[in-house]
Amino acid sequence: MSNKLKKIIKKTIRITLTPFVLRDYLVYKKADNKKRFEIKVKDFYPQIKDKTITTNFDRHYVYHVAWAVRKVLELKPNFHTDISSSLYFSSTLSASLPVKFYDYRPAKLTLSNLESYSADLTKLPFPDESIESLSCMHTIEHIGLGRYGDPLDPDGDLKAIKELKRVLAKGGSLLFVVPIGQPKIEFNAHRIYSYRMIKELFSDLELAEFYFIPESGDPVVNEKEEIVNKSSYACGCFWFIKK
Repeated sequence: MSNKLKKIIKKTIRITLTPFVLRDYLVYKKADNKKRFEIKVKDFYPQIKDKTITTNFDRHYVYHVAWAVRKVLELKPNFHTDISSSLYFSSTLSASLPVKFYDYRPAKLTLSNLESYSADLTKLPFPDESIESLSCMHTIEHIGLGRYGDPLDPDGDLKAIKELKRVLAKGGSLLFVVPIGQPKIEFNAHRIYSYRMIKELFSDLELAEFYFIPESGDPVVNEKEEIVNKSSYACGCFWFIKK
């Protein structure tokens, strides 16, 4: 049996195991009088999880990116520097102001107002107190776990935080985001921090705002620590200012 035939059989089995897809196909085929497109079994690509009452989305990444874009636009810097955050953040923000993006694995993005470079977060290539508008979001929790090809280092996140504080200019803003809740490592995916851990790690900076994205429900500004501590895998967004 050829590999091509095997693939067709596998797709056919998948279709028959998802009755509503087969039903929809038969109804669609009967209604398709114009036959503008061919529908072949070999091209079937059944999607069985999208018939939902509301549109699903990743709460962490939609809300934290939306929060950060709004915050930077509120602050109105001449340009913004981002370290390894979501590409959706840098690419969206670059529509409004120049952005320099740095990552251990540089992104080959070509957009106006956006520059992409390589950098090791534990050894940032910037002078002390040189960056006025800085972000590092949903990134620190990975440093040192090897997930992205970086060196294994139990203190990788601490070294990265030290670097962020070193390069942040006096009066400058740092947007910092991590998973938050009961502290632990889910190896090799990420670390989860407690609210108190982050406050202590950045005790030399001023916390201007804490934007809390709970596991369900709406985000809350400056949520109480005892509420945050009940979380398993929530998202904490911190706006720090260096005095």
